Amino acid sequence: MRHRTTAISAALGLGLALGLGAMPASAATPDDGAGSTAKSSATRSGYIGESSKATEAFFNAVVKDALKKQAAKPGIQAVTVNYDASGAPTFASQIANSTAVWNAAVSNVQLAEGGSASFDYREGDDPRGSYASTDGHGGGYIFLDYAQNEEYDSNRVVAHETGHVLGLPDHYEGPCSELMSGGGPGTSCTNDKPDANEAAQVQSLWANGVASAAFDQAAFAK
Repeated sequence: MRHRTTAISAALGLGLALGLGAMPASAATPDDGAGSTAKSSATRSGYIGESSKATEAFFNAVVKDALKKQAAKPGIQAVTVNYDASGAPTFASQIANSTAVWNAAVSNVQLAEGGSASFDYREGDDPRGSYASTDGHGGGYIFLDYAQNEEYDSNRVVAHETGHVLGLPDHYEGPCSELMSGGGPGTSCTNDKPDANEAAQVQSLWANGVASAAFDQAAFAK
């Protein structure tokens, strides 16, 4: 899933540059009809790979916000990351599914709708596909592209993008059993759950609620 590059940092590559909310969800490039094939191709490639720098940035921004909340409860072992799904009503079911999937897979961090949101979900048309974007200051969003969510399994797309928020990079050469392989396995892949290794990595990143200290830079060097 491709992240859009924000003005905050060209190095972010994919929108997951931890700058959630850096660009309006409506900043899509209109489809002129004749370019439908090109759009499909761009959407597909976007879901296949994203910037590791952007993923790291998004994760760090969410961590920053989560640690502020944690400060009010010293010693807390699990961090709750809140989100706002009101901007993506078409994908309400998929977002709820993604939350349930991740909350069942890991315990050191939990997702919850409402409250003081660290990020939000948005929907629309964008030839670059779905992505996560951040402003680098503890806020951001996950953009869900209509065409991409029709071409690929929507539950997988949403859960994959949410995995970036939790700190996981793309590994598009992986098998369908890996959630972060994204669109690499093709449109027939419908797995919307992280495998044991992916869940363990998230657990490690958010160990004891101090995600920033556990952040593994090497994981993003792949």
